[in-house]
Amino acid sequence: MISKQKLLVVCSLVIAVSCGTTRLLTNTASFDNAEIVIGAAQIDNYLPTLQNKSVGLVVNQTSTIGDTHLADTLLSLGIRIQAIFAPEHGFRGVADAGATILDGKDIKTGIPIISLYGNSYKPDTADLKGIDLIIFDIQDVGARFYTYISTMHYVMEACAENNIQFIVLDRPNPNGHYVDGPVLDTAFRSFVGLHRVPVVHGMTIGEYAQMVNSEGWLKNSKKCSLEVVPCRNYDHNKYYELPTKPSPNIPNIRAVYLYPSLCFFEGTPVSVGRARTINFRCTVIQAIPKALTNLNQHQCQGLINHCMMV
Repeated sequence: MISKQKLLVVCSLVIAVSCGTTRLLTNTASFDNAEIVIGAAQIDNYLPTLQNKSVGLVVNQTSTIGDTHLADTLLSLGIRIQAIFAPEHGFRGVADAGATILDGKDIKTGIPIISLYGNSYKPDTADLKGIDLIIFDIQDVGARFYTYISTMHYVMEACAENNIQFIVLDRPNPNGHYVDGPVLDTAFRSFVGLHRVPVVHGMTIGEYAQMVNSEGWLKNSKKCSLEVVPCRNYDHNKYYELPTKPSPNIPNIRAVYLYPSLCFFEGTPVSVGRARTINFRCTVIQAIPKALTNLNQHQCQGLINHCMMV
């Protein structure tokens, strides 16, 4: 049973981190997608590096240029893709949170798929044999516990250990307009929190890769050969609506904005709407704990109604 103290801590964190989303949840301005050019779309900037090379891709359903997947684009340009490395939710992004991802082959292209969310989070030497460089192109949402940045860390580490170049095709951070939440206590380091950064870190995935590399956070403080193709016409004050949902339970931009705060409730009896049509846009209580009914005694007036919203 959850204690009163724990529930109060969770609710306090939710209130604190949610403050950063207020501007976006009430904003009526249009998104700036039309003027932003993602890294993957700047093909001329990285295609020469890929020619005559054996390439590995760390990609999922978000790895598109317009309506075309990056893998299909590169294959049409004659690039040899040796392997696809799949993060949590899989290459096609349909597996549920925490579900084991198996190795396999992509039905459309026949390219081997190597799971980075099954028996291991990190590709081994055999997985990387014959690969000259790896491209990482996955849409992040800017929260420390969103596992794509942890996948990136371990692939960078493997590249550093095997002298393989690592290229990040950058994408905007939809929560990149603010930094908030507590910094990770490394006593609780895990795949849902590897680095001493705030809950909302404010960086694009490319900027995050540069910090991981420059701060010496890879094993034995190794550095990988890192190149980032940055977004063009993007800054951290621009509004970016994700063209593809980044994972099964984050279906739209409102869920993206609320995810960094509502995710704290997943350590409590409170549901955040997974497997419903309102994923990460509500909190649902099946049985109200006594600690929650006593929140108003701790000057949390109004919070009880928020927590019960469906």
